[in-house]
Amino acid sequence: MSGRIGQAISNMLAVAYRQTLVLRHDRGFLLSVGFQPVVLLLLYGLGISFKPANVSWAVLDRAQSAASRRLIEDVQTTDYFQPPRHVASYAEARTLLRRGAVTGVLVIPQDFARDLERGRPQVQLLLDGTDPITAARVGGIVSQVATTFDTGRAPPRREGMVPIARAAGPIDVRQRFWFNPTLLDRTFFLAGLLGMLLTNLCLSSSSLGIVGERESGTFEQTLSLPITTLEIVLGKLIPLVVVGYVLLIFTTLACGLGFGLWPQGSWIGLLVVTLPFMLASLAIGVLVSALARTSAQAVFITVFFILPSFVLSGVMLPFELMPPAVRLLGVVLPLRWYQIALRRLVTRGAGFTDIIVPGLALLAIFAGLLAVIRWRLKPRLA
Repeated sequence: MSGRIGQAISNMLAVAYRQTLVLRHDRGFLLSVGFQPVVLLLLYGLGISFKPANVSWAVLDRAQSAASRRLIEDVQTTDYFQPPRHVASYAEARTLLRRGAVTGVLVIPQDFARDLERGRPQVQLLLDGTDPITAARVGGIVSQVATTFDTGRAPPRREGMVPIARAAGPIDVRQRFWFNPTLLDRTFFLAGLLGMLLTNLCLSSSSLGIVGERESGTFEQTLSLPITTLEIVLGKLIPLVVVGYVLLIFTTLACGLGFGLWPQGSWIGLLVVTLPFMLASLAIGVLVSALARTSAQAVFITVFFILPSFVLSGVMLPFELMPPAVRLLGVVLPLRWYQIALRRLVTRGAGFTDIIVPGLALLAIFAGLLAVIRWRLKPRLA
């Protein structure tokens, strides 16, 4: 009995030694294993933060007085905000909020200076509630500025500020959250759920296509057909696009029937902008399949790509809170632009014209990926 156990252990060690030699010479695998923890460590250690930064905001200043300008300056000097955009009406403010161009709009009434002298000044703060975390913290910062307004102290600086809830002070800040009045977290996550599901579907289904056929030997049969590289790639993507639309319909109905979250904007716009997103995501999978030498490498690269894309795109955490350099990394990700379009359509009630920019960005990414795929596969097809 002990002899059999010893022989089994010896056999397993021999196989393990052989597999170790194989992995040792697999440079792609070793590079991926070493690169992944470094990227995720930097991303989670330096790139992700819930502290507001570079917040875009607008001001509807109907008072046009020295006191109103000083209030705007006090908010600006907290260093959390970008220079404000000045609007002339509520309609313009709502348009900016619907497009996601600003996080909040500070409305200063016409009688602000007089009310300040009488001791009961009020201002209104319109906030984009589609991102509950950012909306609550921005509201807390503005409210804290209001508590120190006209107290003879220097304007509050970033080091000494901790975002808090509304507090009573010289100025009563009336907060109003649009698109998500109750600040439900599930609204934020469900609005981006479709993008996450489609990303998983597209990358996992297309990343094993070419490399799998190459390993099984059927890829040469495809090369013998009288068709071009792009025709081969696009032909492989069409069935997956149909599956993606089935997933879109199912997810939309599940969110609507299960949680009452129906798209508030253009349904046609949702169907249209989903097409370039799926094509771009599928193209990433095809590129991974063309670059990988084995199916194991393709799977590892795909898994490594999915998690950072969820974080950098803003589908799990608001990308506005990330450092500028980290935010720029997400610009090349299809999910970044698709989640922008999704939040505009699902929660903000945007129309077709409001998603033109994300749609064009997705088309540009898809075209760039097709060019790279064509270049990568051209020597193989020759």
